[in-house]
Amino acid sequence: MKARTGQREFSVASGDNDAAIPPACTLCGVRSLTVCAPLDNAGLTAVDEIATRHTFEPGQTIFDEGEPSQHLFNVTDGTVKIYKLLADGRRQITGFLFSGDFLGLASEATYTYSAEAVTTTKLCCFRHGQLDELLQRSPQMERRLLAIAGHELAEAQEQMLLLGRKTAKERVASFLLLLSRRAKQTGRSEDPVHVPMNRTDIADYLGLTTETVSRTFTKLKLEGLIRLLPKSMVALADRQQLSDIAETS
Repeated sequence: MKARTGQREFSVASGDNDAAIPPACTLCGVRSLTVCAPLDNAGLTAVDEIATRHTFEPGQTIFDEGEPSQHLFNVTDGTVKIYKLLADGRRQITGFLFSGDFLGLASEATYTYSAEAVTTTKLCCFRHGQLDELLQRSPQMERRLLAIAGHELAEAQEQMLLLGRKTAKERVASFLLLLSRRAKQTGRSEDPVHVPMNRTDIADYLGLTTETVSRTFTKLKLEGLIRLLPKSMVALADRQQLSDIAETS
């Protein structure tokens, strides 16, 4: 299938062209999970022509809430937290993004949340106008982006359930299982699972205090449901029991 424009055309997921894959795309280990997934070599070349690549170190701001929304980003490696500052100065983390996730989707002229690197994070960056033009030439890519937006909505609804009905123990169990599922999707270890964010970040995501999160991890450990390992790894020692706890509500 070919997407056509008055000036240029390229094949989309057709497999019928001999264009070389751009070197940066060859090195991307999560291409099949990103908005680029439907594209063949020529399509990847078109994306590569408008993309810039950036690395952010832990704690470095990617963008702040209220800044002009000029760019969108593919997370190709690392972990990002997105959050809003409340009127009383408190912070509510609304999500964690991982390799393959898309960042910066918004209909407003400014970013509606802030984004910060949790770990060393690599991003593909696109200017809004350039990506919009590319999407017009690639219906498959546009549908992929809509699917990503739908996934974001589902994640937001899941967090609302976490904050609205679950106990601290249920929230932490749900969070660990969420990290495990996301790790499996990107080909990483689902058990033990990597928990790169600190206890304060987890608390700000789950709507708990840092002390409550720490106590809950300790309780799950003492009950034999998890094991705390070096390098921020957590073994899910009794996954079935954790699932039962998470699904109590």
